Amino acid sequence: MAAASKGVTLMRIGFLLYDQLTQLDMTGPAQVLSRMPGATVDYVAKTMDPVMSDCRLALMPTATLADVGQLDLLCVPGGFGCSAAMNDAEILDWLRAQAPGLQWITSVCTGSLVLAAAGLLKGRKAGCHWAWGHYLPLFGAEFVAERTVFDGNIISAGGVTSGIDFAFRVLAHLHGPDVAAMLRLALEYDPEQHDGGTPATARPEIIAQVQAATATRLGHRDAEMRAAAARLMGETA
Repeated sequence: MAAASKGVTLMRIGFLLYDQLTQLDMTGPAQVLSRMPGATVDYVAKTMDPVMSDCRLALMPTATLADVGQLDLLCVPGGFGCSAAMNDAEILDWLRAQAPGLQWITSVCTGSLVLAAAGLLKGRKAGCHWAWGHYLPLFGAEFVAERTVFDGNIISAGGVTSGIDFAFRVLAHLHGPDVAAMLRLALEYDPEQHDGGTPATARPEIIAQVQAATATRLGHRDAEMRAAAARLMGETA
């Protein structure tokens, strides 16, 4: 990081883009963190080609893995494409290369599994989507079912919409509660509270239906995640 004028510290923020990510995992926190004092944001992918999200919204990279340079804060979003990213040597090598120079390593939803596949969460606590968090121990990490989890310089969020709350927690941590409160008001972020958004408050029959749908969507992804875990743990045994 470099000091800017009037005491504001510049921070280079990067969001990893990969095919079939969940766009809200990325766009929610990006909307908040892009307005952080001193922040510049890049959306980083393997190439400059559009990246298709899992809701068919194409996302445009602003930099490639090869040319983005060292970031200060990196955020890895989740999505159904995470299992492929977990087995992508180019992405994993880039994450490992970035890690020593990062001030903050962050993720939203199943993005923590991508960090885990790169070996960055061994011995750490991390958040994840509640239906996927049980994979984290395969990589030597501990799943914590909270909306935002801090462990040293690693900050991880739970599923999807947790990314917005995570971003405000990061903002408050770095710049204080008043800056976070001002941006919360500017974005009119005042969500209604509804029971059923977590397994702790959802009806059992709803949980069962979501678990069944998740199992169907997992398909080959379960094998891909287990393959990534076996490779990582075999390499570090």
